[in-house]
Amino acid sequence: MQLRSLYGTLVVGTLALLIYVVPVVAHHAFGAEFDADAPIRLQGNIVRVEWVNPHSWIHIEVDEGPLSGETEVWMVEGVTPNTLLRRGLRRECLQIGMELIVDGYQAKDLTLTRANGRDVTFTDGQKFFLGSSGTCLLYTSPSPRDQRGSGVAASGW
Repeated sequence: MQLRSLYGTLVVGTLALLIYVVPVVAHHAFGAEFDADAPIRLQGNIVRVEWVNPHSWIHIEVDEGPLSGETEVWMVEGVTPNTLLRRGLRRECLQIGMELIVDGYQAKDLTLTRANGRDVTFTDGQKFFLGSSGTCLLYTSPSPRDQRGSGVAASGW
């Protein structure tokens, strides 16, 4: 009887551990995918917004250059939707077709048009801290050439 109880406890414990570990394995660290030494500024119009866990995604269409006349869509990673809501940014604030400027960090894999967002600047000049995994550590006091506000959107967002 004690042996059966021991096996039951081991099975339940193993299942509990698997349920706990699987989501952690699926998540990634900032440094695994993005390059802190490759800051990037993207300006374009929103074509899609993914309000999903564990990261929100803003897809923006960016001109490749004034001479090419071509565009490419960049995926910008942000924090979870819940964190964005707590910071004051709602999904309705990110309308399809709206122009944004995104400051962030480029993916290490340069074949991807993907970035980790740090700041989003709206056309009215309001700046919002989008800071995703890893960028909170990189978001230190602004340098003299990079004067930014507090990074918190104004009330009413």
